Amino acid sequence: MKAPESIETERLLLRRPRHSDAQNIFRNYAGDPQVTRFLSWPTHASVADTWAFLDWSDREWEQWPAGPYLVFLRDESSRRVLGSVGLAFTSPEKAMAGYALSCEAWGKGFATEALSAVVSLARQLNLHELEAVCHADHAASARVLEKCGFQLQCRRERHTLFPNLEPGIRADTLLYALPLNRD
Repeated sequence: MKAPESIETERLLLRRPRHSDAQNIFRNYAGDPQVTRFLSWPTHASVADTWAFLDWSDREWEQWPAGPYLVFLRDESSRRVLGSVGLAFTSPEKAMAGYALSCEAWGKGFATEALSAVVSLARQLNLHELEAVCHADHAASARVLEKCGFQLQCRRERHTLFPNLEPGIRADTLLYALPLNRD
């Protein structure tokens, strides 16, 4: 089963990224060091980095039932990108969930709303488990994961390089899991 290319929630529109979104993605969140601070991918230095993300996104959508979605306000005509949310499959039954939202979208419940939609999608796709990882100091992200039903599995010390923090220093991460569709 393939996921729909767009999903609507109460306030948001989630849509598969298009190459025409590159400038909007770069300008509104991917090129912002404040947004990408605690993310596992580097802040986009130019639109070329955003093009690389879009190429990766297309490959994910071709190989798997779903991939990244861009997040927009449903009732906004300008269709300014607020961020992204989605699934990165590790097997046909398991995926990593993640999200990144622009600063203007912080503190409004959009991350929880968008991630909840992705959790529902994962259930529809008959996935068995979702995982998510966040930097151990990113309390807001941990709260969003917990609101969406993810449970803390463990703290992994000096586990992951975060390219937008101290270069070459591995940081502690929190591993979350959400069991789904168990037989």
